[in-house]
Amino acid sequence: MKSLSIIIPIFNEAESLPSLFKELKSEFGNSSSVEIVFVNDGSTDSSQQSIERAILDNSTWKMINLYRNYGKSVALQAGIECSLGEIIGTLDADLQDDPKEIAKLIDLSYKFDLVIGWKKNRLDPLEKRIASKIFNFFIRVFSGLKIKDSNTGIKIFKREVAESLNLYGGRHRYIPLLAHQKNFSVGEVAVNHRKRKFGDSKYGSERYKHGFFDFLTILFLGKYMDRPLHFFGMIGFITILSGISAEFYVLYLKYFLQHSFQQHIAMIIFGSLLIITGVQLFTFGLVGEIIVNKNQKTKNFIKEIIE
Repeated sequence: MKSLSIIIPIFNEAESLPSLFKELKSEFGNSSSVEIVFVNDGSTDSSQQSIERAILDNSTWKMINLYRNYGKSVALQAGIECSLGEIIGTLDADLQDDPKEIAKLIDLSYKFDLVIGWKKNRLDPLEKRIASKIFNFFIRVFSGLKIKDSNTGIKIFKREVAESLNLYGGRHRYIPLLAHQKNFSVGEVAVNHRKRKFGDSKYGSERYKHGFFDFLTILFLGKYMDRPLHFFGMIGFITILSGISAEFYVLYLKYFLQHSFQQHIAMIIFGSLLIITGVQLFTFGLVGEIIVNKNQKTKNFIKEIIE
Protein backbone atom coordinates (compact mmCIF):
# COMPACT_ATOMS: atom_id res chain seq x y z
CA MET A 1 0.00 0.00 0.00
CA LYS A 2 1.22 3.49 -0.84
CA SER A 3 1.83 5.87 2.05
CA LEU A 4 -1.19 8.01 2.91
CA SER A 5 -1.41 11.45 4.51
CA ILE A 6 -4.81 12.53 5.80
CA ILE A 7 -5.13 16.30 6.21
CA ILE A 8 -7.75 17.55 8.66
CA PRO A 9 -8.30 21.33 8.98
CA ILE A 10 -9.30 22.36 12.50
CA PHE A 11 -11.03 25.55 13.58
CA ASN A 12 -12.70 25.48 16.99
CA GLU A 13 -13.69 21.80 16.90
CA ALA A 14 -12.81 20.94 20.52
CA GLU A 15 -16.15 19.18 21.11
CA SER A 16 -15.78 16.96 18.04
CA LEU A 17 -12.14 16.01 18.52
CA PRO A 18 -12.43 13.22 21.14
CA SER A 19 -14.84 11.26 18.92
CA LEU A 20 -12.73 12.01 15.84
CA PHE A 21 -9.57 10.72 17.54
CA LYS A 22 -11.36 7.53 18.53
CA GLU A 23 -12.59 6.92 14.97
CA LEU A 24 -9.17 7.62 13.45
CA LYS A 25 -7.45 5.22 15.86
CA SER A 26 -10.08 2.56 15.20
CA GLU A 27 -9.70 2.86 11.44
CA PHE A 28 -5.96 3.43 11.03
CA GLY A 29 -4.42 2.46 14.37
CA ASN A 30 -0.81 3.61 14.48
CA SER A 31 0.07 2.37 11.00
CA SER A 32 3.45 3.63 9.79
CA SER A 33 2.03 4.05 6.29
CA VAL A 34 -0.75 6.44 7.40
CA GLU A 35 0.11 9.96 8.53
CA ILE A 36 -2.57 12.13 10.16
CA VAL A 37 -1.94 15.86 9.73
CA PHE A 38 -4.10 18.20 11.83
CA VAL A 39 -3.94 21.82 10.69
CA ASN A 40 -4.93 24.16 13.50
CA ASP A 41 -6.33 27.14 11.63
CA GLY A 42 -6.13 29.67 14.45
CA SER A 43 -8.53 27.94 16.86
CA THR A 44 -9.45 29.98 19.93
CA ASP A 45 -10.90 27.08 21.96
CA SER A 46 -9.02 24.08 23.41
CA SER A 47 -8.53 22.33 20.05
CA GLN A 48 -4.76 22.81 20.04
CA GLN A 49 -4.32 21.36 23.54
CA SER A 50 -6.49 18.34 22.67
CA ILE A 51 -4.45 17.59 19.55
CA GLU A 52 -1.15 18.01 21.41
CA ARG A 53 -2.24 15.39 23.97
CA ALA A 54 -3.40 13.02 21.22
CA ILE A 55 -0.09 13.32 19.37
CA LEU A 56 1.79 12.03 22.42
CA ASP A 57 0.07 8.63 22.02
CA ASN A 58 0.22 8.47 18.22
CA SER A 59 3.63 8.57 16.58
CA THR A 60 2.27 9.14 13.05
CA TRP A 61 0.10 12.11 14.00
CA LYS A 62 1.26 15.71 13.82
CA MET A 63 -0.18 19.20 14.04
CA ILE A 64 0.53 22.32 12.02
CA ASN A 65 -0.26 25.57 13.82
CA LEU A 66 -1.07 28.56 11.64
CA TYR A 67 -0.55 32.10 12.93
CA ARG A 68 -4.25 32.91 12.74
CA ASN A 69 -7.48 31.81 11.08
CA TYR A 70 -6.78 31.94 7.32
CA GLY A 71 -9.60 29.69 6.14
CA LYS A 72 -9.88 26.14 4.88
CA SER A 73 -8.02 26.66 1.61
CA VAL A 74 -4.84 27.89 3.28
CA ALA A 75 -5.12 25.19 5.95
CA LEU A 76 -5.29 22.48 3.28
CA GLN A 77 -2.41 24.03 1.34
CA ALA A 78 -0.27 24.10 4.50
CA GLY A 79 -1.16 20.47 5.20
CA ILE A 80 -0.24 19.41 1.66
CA GLU A 81 3.12 21.18 1.85
CA CYS A 82 4.00 19.54 5.17
CA SER A 83 2.69 16.06 4.39
CA LEU A 84 4.81 13.11 3.27
CA GLY A 85 2.34 10.62 1.76
CA GLU A 86 2.28 9.46 -1.84
CA ILE A 87 -1.52 9.77 -1.60
CA ILE A 88 -3.24 12.74 0.06
CA GLY A 89 -6.60 12.46 1.80
CA THR A 90 -8.74 15.25 3.23
CA LEU A 91 -11.35 14.98 5.94
CA ASP A 92 -13.48 17.49 7.83
CA ALA A 93 -13.26 17.50 11.62
CA ASP A 94 -16.96 18.04 12.36
CA LEU A 95 -17.74 14.26 12.33
CA GLN A 96 -20.02 14.56 9.29
CA ASP A 97 -17.39 12.70 7.24
CA ASP A 98 -16.87 9.06 8.20
CA PRO A 99 -13.16 8.04 8.26
CA LYS A 100 -14.18 4.48 7.36
CA GLU A 101 -15.20 5.74 3.90
CA ILE A 102 -11.62 6.65 3.01
CA ALA A 103 -10.96 3.01 2.15
CA LYS A 104 -13.58 3.23 -0.65
CA LEU A 105 -11.84 6.22 -2.15
CA ILE A 106 -8.42 4.57 -1.95
CA ASP A 107 -9.77 1.57 -3.85
CA LEU A 108 -10.62 3.91 -6.76
CA SER A 109 -7.38 5.89 -6.57
CA TYR A 110 -5.67 3.30 -8.77
CA LYS A 111 -8.10 4.27 -11.54
CA PHE A 112 -8.38 8.04 -10.99
CA ASP A 113 -5.95 10.79 -10.04
CA LEU A 114 -8.53 12.31 -7.69
CA VAL A 115 -11.49 10.60 -6.03
CA ILE A 116 -14.18 12.52 -4.16
CA GLY A 117 -16.84 11.27 -1.80
CA TRP A 118 -20.36 11.95 -3.06
CA LYS A 119 -22.72 12.68 -0.16
CA LYS A 120 -25.60 10.80 -1.76
CA ASN A 121 -27.88 11.04 1.29
CA ARG A 122 -26.77 14.43 2.53
CA LEU A 123 -27.92 15.18 6.07
CA ASP A 124 -27.57 18.95 5.99
CA PRO A 125 -30.25 21.66 6.32
CA LEU A 126 -32.45 22.19 3.25
CA GLU A 127 -30.80 25.56 2.45
CA LYS A 128 -27.36 23.94 2.14
CA ARG A 129 -28.67 21.05 0.04
CA ILE A 130 -30.39 23.41 -2.43
CA ALA A 131 -27.32 25.67 -2.66
CA SER A 132 -25.13 22.61 -3.25
CA LYS A 133 -27.32 21.39 -6.12
CA ILE A 134 -27.18 24.82 -7.80
CA PHE A 135 -23.43 25.05 -7.23
CA ASN A 136 -22.76 21.61 -8.71
CA PHE A 137 -25.11 22.28 -11.65
CA PHE A 138 -23.10 25.34 -12.68
CA ILE A 139 -19.83 23.42 -12.42
CA ARG A 140 -21.17 20.65 -14.68
CA VAL A 141 -22.55 23.11 -17.26
CA PHE A 142 -19.65 25.56 -17.49
CA SER A 143 -16.63 23.36 -16.83
CA GLY A 144 -17.60 20.04 -18.40
CA LEU A 145 -16.70 18.20 -15.19
CA LYS A 146 -19.50 15.67 -14.78
CA ILE A 147 -19.61 15.00 -11.05
CA LYS A 148 -22.47 15.17 -8.57
CA ASP A 149 -20.75 16.76 -5.56
CA SER A 150 -17.67 18.95 -6.02
CA ASN A 151 -17.55 20.62 -2.61
CA THR A 152 -17.12 17.63 -0.34
CA GLY A 153 -14.67 17.41 2.55
CA ILE A 154 -13.63 13.80 1.96
CA LYS A 155 -11.23 13.32 -0.95
CA ILE A 156 -8.24 11.25 -2.03
CA PHE A 157 -5.73 12.45 -4.60
CA LYS A 158 -2.26 11.59 -5.79
CA ARG A 159 0.78 13.59 -4.77
CA GLU A 160 1.17 15.08 -8.25
CA VAL A 161 -2.39 16.45 -8.08
CA ALA A 162 -1.71 17.95 -4.65
CA GLU A 163 1.45 19.66 -5.85
CA SER A 164 -0.40 21.20 -8.80
CA LEU A 165 -2.90 22.96 -6.54
CA ASN A 166 -2.54 26.52 -5.30
CA LEU A 167 -5.21 26.90 -2.64
CA TYR A 168 -6.25 30.23 -1.17
CA GLY A 169 -9.50 32.14 -0.61
CA GLY A 170 -12.37 29.76 -1.35
CA ARG A 171 -10.56 27.56 -3.86
CA HIS A 172 -10.89 24.46 -1.64
CA ARG A 173 -14.46 24.21 -2.99
CA TYR A 174 -13.08 23.71 -6.48
CA ILE A 175 -10.31 21.15 -6.01
CA PRO A 176 -11.95 18.72 -8.51
CA LEU A 177 -12.33 21.54 -11.05
CA LEU A 178 -8.71 22.66 -10.57
CA ALA A 179 -7.54 19.07 -11.13
CA HIS A 180 -9.84 18.68 -14.14
CA GLN A 181 -8.39 21.84 -15.75
CA LYS A 182 -4.94 20.26 -15.54
CA ASN A 183 -6.21 17.09 -17.25
CA PHE A 184 -6.12 14.89 -14.15
CA SER A 185 -8.82 12.22 -14.06
CA VAL A 186 -11.59 12.74 -11.49
CA GLY A 187 -13.88 10.05 -10.09
CA GLU A 188 -16.43 9.89 -7.29
CA VAL A 189 -18.05 7.29 -5.07
CA ALA A 190 -21.07 7.50 -2.75
CA VAL A 191 -20.08 7.85 0.91
CA ASN A 192 -21.86 7.89 4.24
CA HIS A 193 -22.75 11.38 5.46
CA ARG A 194 -23.74 12.16 9.04
CA LYS A 195 -25.57 14.96 10.83
CA ARG A 196 -23.53 17.60 12.60
CA LYS A 197 -23.34 16.77 16.31
CA PHE A 198 -21.62 19.82 17.74
CA GLY A 199 -21.67 23.53 16.99
CA ASP A 200 -22.70 25.24 13.78
CA SER A 201 -21.25 25.47 10.30
CA LYS A 202 -18.28 27.86 10.07
CA TYR A 203 -19.57 29.23 6.75
CA GLY A 204 -22.38 31.80 6.61
CA SER A 205 -24.47 32.99 3.68
CA GLU A 206 -21.51 35.09 2.47
CA ARG A 207 -19.94 31.90 1.13
CA TYR A 208 -22.45 31.84 -1.76
CA LYS A 209 -21.34 35.24 -3.06
CA HIS A 210 -17.65 34.47 -2.54
CA GLY A 211 -18.08 31.03 -4.09
CA PHE A 212 -19.60 32.54 -7.25
CA PHE A 213 -16.69 34.95 -7.76
CA ASP A 214 -14.15 32.22 -6.97
CA PHE A 215 -15.80 30.07 -9.64
CA LEU A 216 -15.52 32.82 -12.27
CA THR A 217 -11.90 33.42 -11.28
CA ILE A 218 -11.00 29.75 -11.64
CA LEU A 219 -12.70 29.48 -15.03
CA PHE A 220 -10.80 32.55 -16.22
CA LEU A 221 -7.43 31.53 -14.77
CA GLY A 222 -7.81 27.98 -16.03
CA LYS A 223 -8.06 29.25 -19.59
CA TYR A 224 -5.93 32.39 -19.58
CA MET A 225 -3.53 32.14 -16.60
CA ASP A 226 -0.58 31.25 -18.83
CA ARG A 227 -1.60 33.56 -21.68
CA PRO A 228 -3.31 36.74 -20.39
CA LEU A 229 -2.53 38.58 -23.64
CA HIS A 230 -4.91 36.22 -25.44
CA PHE A 231 -7.78 37.50 -23.27
CA PHE A 232 -6.92 41.20 -22.96
CA GLY A 233 -5.52 41.32 -26.49
CA MET A 234 -8.73 39.93 -27.98
CA ILE A 235 -10.90 42.47 -26.16
CA GLY A 236 -8.39 45.23 -26.94
CA PHE A 237 -8.40 44.36 -30.65
CA ILE A 238 -12.22 44.44 -30.80
CA THR A 239 -12.27 47.76 -28.91
CA ILE A 240 -9.67 49.38 -31.17
CA LEU A 241 -11.47 48.09 -34.26
CA SER A 242 -14.74 49.58 -32.97
CA GLY A 243 -13.03 52.92 -32.31
CA ILE A 244 -11.47 53.05 -35.78
CA SER A 245 -14.83 52.14 -37.33
CA ALA A 246 -16.49 55.01 -35.45
CA GLU A 247 -13.85 57.47 -36.72
CA PHE A 248 -14.18 56.24 -40.32
CA TYR A 249 -17.96 56.61 -40.04
CA VAL A 250 -17.51 60.26 -39.05
CA LEU A 251 -15.15 60.77 -42.02
CA TYR A 252 -17.76 59.21 -44.30
CA LEU A 253 -20.41 61.61 -42.97
CA LYS A 254 -18.03 64.54 -43.45
CA TYR A 255 -16.75 63.90 -46.97
CA PHE A 256 -19.61 62.01 -48.60
CA LEU A 257 -22.70 63.50 -46.92
CA GLN A 258 -21.20 66.94 -46.28
CA HIS A 259 -21.78 66.91 -42.49
CA SER A 260 -19.56 69.05 -40.30
CA PHE A 261 -17.28 67.52 -37.64
CA GLN A 262 -19.10 69.65 -35.03
CA GLN A 263 -22.29 67.68 -35.68
CA HIS A 264 -20.60 64.44 -34.63
CA ILE A 265 -18.16 65.58 -31.95
CA ALA A 266 -19.57 63.00 -29.51
CA MET A 267 -18.89 60.17 -31.98
CA ILE A 268 -15.33 61.43 -32.54
CA ILE A 269 -14.65 61.49 -28.79
CA PHE A 270 -16.27 58.08 -28.33
CA GLY A 271 -14.14 56.54 -31.09
CA SER A 272 -10.97 58.04 -29.60
CA LEU A 273 -11.84 56.65 -26.18
CA LEU A 274 -12.38 53.20 -27.66
CA ILE A 275 -8.96 53.27 -29.33
CA ILE A 276 -7.23 54.46 -26.14
CA THR A 277 -9.03 51.79 -24.08
CA GLY A 278 -8.04 49.10 -26.57
CA VAL A 279 -4.37 50.12 -26.36
CA GLN A 280 -4.58 50.01 -22.55
CA LEU A 281 -6.05 46.51 -22.67
CA PHE A 282 -3.16 45.38 -24.87
CA THR A 283 -0.81 46.89 -22.28
CA PHE A 284 -2.59 45.02 -19.44
CA GLY A 285 -2.14 41.81 -21.39
CA LEU A 286 1.57 42.42 -21.90
CA VAL A 287 2.08 43.27 -18.23
CA GLY A 288 0.17 40.09 -17.33
CA GLU A 289 2.50 38.05 -19.54
CA ILE A 290 5.49 39.53 -17.70
CA ILE A 291 3.97 38.72 -14.29
CA VAL A 292 3.15 35.14 -15.33
CA ASN A 293 6.78 34.61 -16.24
CA LYS A 294 8.06 35.82 -12.88
CA ASN A 295 8.53 33.48 -9.94
CA GLN A 296 6.08 34.37 -7.20
CA LYS A 297 7.13 34.11 -3.55
CA THR A 298 4.60 32.26 -1.42
CA LYS A 299 3.58 33.66 1.95
CA ASN A 300 4.56 31.67 4.98
CA PHE A 301 1.44 31.04 7.05
CA ILE A 302 2.91 28.31 9.26
CA LYS A 303 3.88 29.17 12.80
CA GLU A 304 5.15 25.74 13.96
CA ILE A 305 4.85 22.00 13.39
CA ILE A 306 4.35 19.71 16.38
CA GLU A 307 5.07 15.98 15.96
